[in-house]
Amino acid sequence: MAASDGSLNGNGAHPPARDGRPHTPHIWQPRHMRYAHLTGWGIRVPDRVVTNVDLEAVVDTTDDWIRTRTGIQERRFASERDSVTQMGFEAARAALNRADVLPNDIDMIIVATSTPEDIYPSSASKIQNLLGATRAGAFDLSAACSGFVYGLNMAAQAIRSGSINTALVIGSEVNSRVLDWNDRSTCVLFGDGAGAVLLEGSDQAGGFMDAVLGSDGSGAELLGIPTVGTATLAEGRQMHKLHMDGREVFRFAVHIITESVRDVLEKANLSLADVDLIVPHQANQRILSAAARNLNVSEALFYSNVHRYGNTSAASIPIALYEAEREGRLKPNDNVVVVGFGGGLTWAAAALQWQSMQEKAPKGLAYRLSQGRRELQYIGAFWRARAMKTYRRVEAALRGSPAKHANLREGTPPKGKPEEAPRDKR
Repeated sequence: MAASDGSLNGNGAHPPARDGRPHTPHIWQPRHMRYAHLTGWGIRVPDRVVTNVDLEAVVDTTDDWIRTRTGIQERRFASERDSVTQMGFEAARAALNRADVLPNDIDMIIVATSTPEDIYPSSASKIQNLLGATRAGAFDLSAACSGFVYGLNMAAQAIRSGSINTALVIGSEVNSRVLDWNDRSTCVLFGDGAGAVLLEGSDQAGGFMDAVLGSDGSGAELLGIPTVGTATLAEGRQMHKLHMDGREVFRFAVHIITESVRDVLEKANLSLADVDLIVPHQANQRILSAAARNLNVSEALFYSNVHRYGNTSAASIPIALYEAEREGRLKPNDNVVVVGFGGGLTWAAAALQWQSMQEKAPKGLAYRLSQGRRELQYIGAFWRARAMKTYRRVEAALRGSPAKHANLREGTPPKGKPEEAPRDKR
């Protein structure tokens, strides 16, 4: 029994260890706070461009209707060879090249997606394998079109706490494979693509500043994709096909962009006057215009490329960040707000100081050598995966399996009654 003062021997001291040495309790100390900087970014979009005129041939709609109501002029659709994993991998490679970081330096990979190839394994694990990032943990994150900002926050907080140093956050989607082509109000809105950013820890101030995350599950029926776990399918909806109440989502989006931007700026001790660019989820140009009016700012403060890609869900913000930087809209030390909203209902906003960390060495010989090492790691990852599959097959053949389960290997169920689950004997 413990003594009344909480010690085991009643005198306020811990008992000695078994070897007789005095016990020294470990007191946890928080790690030094670090900063999370975006140091690399990249995208991959499918080659196939689908215009509004192309859609007129398969859907009862017009180019004018789509343009005036959404601002979308074209979008990209995945080919048979494009996938969440492959596009995410290629976007990640571009981000690593930009940051000049090797795959085996990555500590965490987060993939935000609503259209994974499998429920499990995760797309993140597949990308980790393709990259050869053997030291990285990897998982998928499901928060619909808000997913990238959720992932950005999780990665940045892990870096700021000191538990990791380098994280890859990817948004990748193949929306074209879950569209209901009988629903002309939604099937014209979406496109495919992937974007990635690399975050690195530093003692230098800047980078990720703060974030707000939110959810309201009472609006779950407004936007979603029913899948294998669905108990009942509502009338008019199809399994594995996207459905959306456009009017309600529009109202929600305009309100939540306005509130999220204000909330995250308050947390980051910034005002709208301090913001150089707002990069929102690219859903609909009318949503962005209405949000700008609500915030009483120029529409030019909102970056938009929705006319080129449509709604690419979790991929839209990283694709927009990449293009904004390429077009000169993002400059070192700019204050940027990214804001997403989508099914759940979910929303998220983050305040960033863009590329505030000092640039690395110029891309000379050292960079080319590093690039060569990255390419060798990708090649090595390919052959490692093949070798591991062969090893597992050989090991299974040599070890064999218990005879009573042989019929399972042959694809037939065992005879007799199924075994009951173990019972608690207490």
